[in-house]
Amino acid sequence: MSTFEAVIGLEVHVELLTATKLFCGCSTAFGATPNTQVCPFCLGLPGGGTPVLNKRAVEYALKTALALNCQISPEITFDRKNYFYADLPKGYQTTQHFQPLGKKGYLTINIKEETKRIGIHQVHIEEDAGKMVHMGDILSTPFSRVDFNRASVPLVEIVSEPDMHTPEEARLFLQKLRNTLLYIGVSDCKMEEGSLRCDANISLRPLGSKGLGVKTELKNMNSFRAVYRGIEHEIERQTRILQEGGEVTPQTRHWDEETGVTKAMRDKLVAESYRYFPDPTLPPLKISEEWQMEIRSSIPELPDSRYTRFIQDYNLPSYDADVLTASRELGDYYERALDTYREPKNLSNWIMSELLGLLNTHNMDIVDCKVKPHDLGNLLKLIDEGTISGRIAKTVFEEMFATGKKPEAIIKKKGLTQISDEGTLLKIVEEILADNPGSVEDYHSGKDRALGFLVGQVMKKTKGQANPQMVNELLREKLKK
Repeated sequence: MSTFEAVIGLEVHVELLTATKLFCGCSTAFGATPNTQVCPFCLGLPGGGTPVLNKRAVEYALKTALALNCQISPEITFDRKNYFYADLPKGYQTTQHFQPLGKKGYLTINIKEETKRIGIHQVHIEEDAGKMVHMGDILSTPFSRVDFNRASVPLVEIVSEPDMHTPEEARLFLQKLRNTLLYIGVSDCKMEEGSLRCDANISLRPLGSKGLGVKTELKNMNSFRAVYRGIEHEIERQTRILQEGGEVTPQTRHWDEETGVTKAMRDKLVAESYRYFPDPTLPPLKISEEWQMEIRSSIPELPDSRYTRFIQDYNLPSYDADVLTASRELGDYYERALDTYREPKNLSNWIMSELLGLLNTHNMDIVDCKVKPHDLGNLLKLIDEGTISGRIAKTVFEEMFATGKKPEAIIKKKGLTQISDEGTLLKIVEEILADNPGSVEDYHSGKDRALGFLVGQVMKKTKGQANPQMVNELLREKLKK
């Protein structure tokens, strides 16, 4: 058992879903040809003009801070964070240091059947930098190019408190945060496109102590798996150093996905290194109570509230509620299907097994699903009514998934209606018993599996269309005689 405890805090940068940049009218669309969505201002050129704050970006940031239970500052300011890097054309980043938008919030996660609150230190607005594109070799010399399309795209940075102690807690926090942001519609949170990026601050302390150790900052984690593995490796690295009597160096480190290790990039900078000062071109902005109330009224039911309601109103197990509220769209799909089919648990089972199974197989999202919620509800009704068997229903559902057709149309076209006529089934049962005297003898010898075999033979002969319950009853009745 380790004698150290990890202390983990996350810094999450989220690109906001605005059409234009934070201080100018350039497009924020992803994937454009490099350096085509730029202007003199976001390129930091002399005489490029003064910044004009994007109101929608502030509204989205305020929505984020409110959804994360933050205390909202009545007045916010913007500041300059000074440092040099090739993708920062102005030589500084416009951010919020002295008077950020939101503070002292929280988010809860469920871990080991317990609820844990993770503090949010602050939520603030800032502009993104450009993007370095590493190109390989020119005459055996590596080189890079800079794409400034991303420069000045509006971000919110969400800084957690150091309340996490395991890679799993960090992963769950990030997943919950992403889920919340998607629910409120402020970002598409596509980690593969860089619209949600996560850095982790990690330190170790002796188990049972309250102080903080020397921390390292871990960058370049662009998936939940990378966050988990990167933090896990860094904890192992620091543990090894301390156990050998060494000292951890405060560094910014890079997570290498291919090798599965962290690598030193530079010494860790402190706040004083950035020489923050108020931006003289951006006046303070008041965040009125009325504005807060307006934004708060636009926030939909959030994951925690919906999770609790699904358990209370639909009597679902916590696992089902957790899966169904993992995305706003999936929760909406479930409730729309429930309008047609009022059996919450049975519907939940079908969505979690059959629907999500096919979506995962085809690498699709619920919003791309061709099966309408009411059509899934009607399919389950047909099972309950005895029109089709559960086995046939799965075949029908696969065609519904592929084509978007209604279950009734597929059943009619393929003649898949369940056989529930006693006379028809009795004749087939008698044929199966006559053809399998050995299984009949096995049944009478106390071998219960023989009954399952005989049922299977009836289902095979009827291509799965026989009513399974009736088949079982008829077989038992005939075997008694």
